[in-house]
Amino acid sequence: MKRRTKNLFLNWRIILLTLVLIGSIATLAVRPLTFGIDIAGGVAIVAQTEHPVDADTMQLVVDSLQKRLNTLGVKDITVEAQGDQIVLVKVANVTTPEEANQIKNVIESQGVFYMEFGGVIFGTGRDVEYVGIYQIKSDNTWAVPFRISKSAAEKFAELARDKAGWPVDMFLDPPVNSLIIVSESVYKTMNSSEFNAQAPEAPTLMERITKAFNITVVTYANQSADEIAKLAESKEKIVLVDVPQELQAELENVNVTVRFVPRNPGESDHSLIVRVLGLYGPYSVGEGLATGAPQQDVQITGTAPDRLTAEQEASTIYTVLKSGSLPVKLTVVGMEFISPRLGEGFKNQALYAGIGALIAVLLIVYFHYRNWRIALPVASTSLFEAIIILGFAALIQWNLDLPSIAGIIAAIGTGVDQQIVITDELLGGEKTTKITRRSSVLKRMGRAFFVIFASAATTIAAMSFLLVYFVGTLKGFAFTTILGVLIGIFITRPAYAEIAKYILGED
Repeated sequence: MKRRTKNLFLNWRIILLTLVLIGSIATLAVRPLTFGIDIAGGVAIVAQTEHPVDADTMQLVVDSLQKRLNTLGVKDITVEAQGDQIVLVKVANVTTPEEANQIKNVIESQGVFYMEFGGVIFGTGRDVEYVGIYQIKSDNTWAVPFRISKSAAEKFAELARDKAGWPVDMFLDPPVNSLIIVSESVYKTMNSSEFNAQAPEAPTLMERITKAFNITVVTYANQSADEIAKLAESKEKIVLVDVPQELQAELENVNVTVRFVPRNPGESDHSLIVRVLGLYGPYSVGEGLATGAPQQDVQITGTAPDRLTAEQEASTIYTVLKSGSLPVKLTVVGMEFISPRLGEGFKNQALYAGIGALIAVLLIVYFHYRNWRIALPVASTSLFEAIIILGFAALIQWNLDLPSIAGIIAAIGTGVDQQIVITDELLGGEKTTKITRRSSVLKRMGRAFFVIFASAATTIAAMSFLLVYFVGTLKGFAFTTILGVLIGIFITRPAYAEIAKYILGED
């Protein structure tokens, strides 16, 4: 008996299970589990494209948003397309309005980046070759360094030759091909030299954006909706800036997009113009850049009232430049916070369900075989399997949501069925001579594992379909189910077979 016990613990399958189990427990001790939005809480954001798009374009939107939000550093991001205009974004562990607003700003930033000089666009986001880590200074100024292509640098150098002090503008999502209706004071500011850096003789900001982006700026003078619609006949959108909001309702029947931009409390004309145009700058051309020598390394800078705002502004610019542009503009139309308190209740319920499932497995197996020596190893193996799955999830920082936990329970249920197959095969043999018995055991184990591998293959095939072709919570269910099945067939099931052979005296 001692020799048989010694041989059991020296079996490589038992050793593998032991090492993986110890590793999983150690991982859970140093890297706590992370949970999805339905358990940890978070924010659900509904965004809408500015016009219906086809399936390929919507997939580009989903992929770009996923990449952009990953760059931002948030965890457990789910981006789902809902029809041809709606995108649902769920982000776990977001509990403050400031965090949610930062995500909202990233979603609504299409990320179309332009570099313009004298009304000529000399570079776009495609010319951005490298984006450096943003920097925040003690006075809450920030900078995002990046490198532009050689062709863009050469084009700018040619445009800026002998024009030291002239303004260089950088735009993020400007209202291209639009009619902008503004108040009289805003119009005067845009048409003055206020945005001309150190060159009053340079074209005004209004002249530059008209030439570069086909933007027409008109002063609001109580024009009717029909008159404004006529002015916007060749435009893609109408932007109402610092004018009565009632005008937006009057333009509902116009066949172009209408956007209303109110003035924030205490906001100056300068700040309002910068916000509407997505303008960064103007930056003054230095003497060194006016010589005609190309310069590829540039940066966007800004100033914020406090460090938190500076971090958010710099992070947004960094993310947009890093991840590229969206194929269509998105607008956030709804936002809902999910309380982590509700999730805590779900977590406890899932824990109780898991414990209940293990107890049910123990009792059912006992009543089936009337033998605790079989029931205890079956239930213990299921427990080990759950610990290993959780350890692996902690290792890769997989965010567990309720469907993921359901997948773990489903995988354990499948594992119990396979352990019963192994046990029944071992109990079904006849004890003859030692050689015959050993041959019989190998044949019965072969039959058992044929059934196990066939069952695992069909389960993995079905779950792989969900993993590849579905989005959202079904992915979590599919992933943990596949993970549980793989751990079962390669680690826990072979180890249980050795334990069962030992218990049933099958050497």
